Amino acid sequence: MKRLFLFRHAKAVPSEPGIEDFDRTLMLSGMQDASAMARYLRKSGHRIDVILCSPAARTVQTAELAVQELDCEIEYRDNLYLADPAKILAAVRGAAARISALMVVGHNPGLEESATLLAREPVRRKERVRHEALEEKFPTSAVAILDFDVGRWRDVTKGTGKLVDFVRPKDI
Repeated sequence: MKRLFLFRHAKAVPSEPGIEDFDRTLMLSGMQDASAMARYLRKSGHRIDVILCSPAARTVQTAELAVQELDCEIEYRDNLYLADPAKILAAVRGAAARISALMVVGHNPGLEESATLLAREPVRRKERVRHEALEEKFPTSAVAILDFDVGRWRDVTKGTGKLVDFVRPKDI
C-alpha cells in the first residue's frame, strides 16, 4: 500500500510587475493555512516519509511549514515547478519503494488534474462526496490523499487511487 498526498501551495502574494512568478512568497493568511493543514494531518495520524517539492518560493515555504509538523525530509525538484500531470506522475513513479507515504507540494492546475487523473471512480457515498469537492475546486492549501494498492511507486497508474480524503482549509 502506498499513500500519496497532493498538497497545493498556500496563498501567495499576487503577481506584480518586477516580481517573477517563481519568487512569489506566501501571504500571512497562506502561512497560517499551510501550518493549520500540516497540523491537521499530524493530528489525524498521517505520517509522511518524503516531500517532493517545486523549488518556487511559495511551494518551498509551504513545504517548510509542513515539515515543522510532519517531521520528514524535503527533496526539491526543478521539474515540479508549474508541472503538468505527466511530470507529477513521473516524479511519483520515480520515488523509492521504501517510501510508504509521499507528499508532492506543487501548483495548480497540475495538482488538481493529477488528483482527478489518479483517483478511481468513487465506490461509496463518502468517496463520491470527496470527488465532487475535488472537481468543484482545488484551492490553495488543499490536500488530496490517495491510497494505491501497489508495492512500488512505479506501479501507480491513472484511475487506481482511492481518494481517502480531500481537505481544504475551510474544512478544518
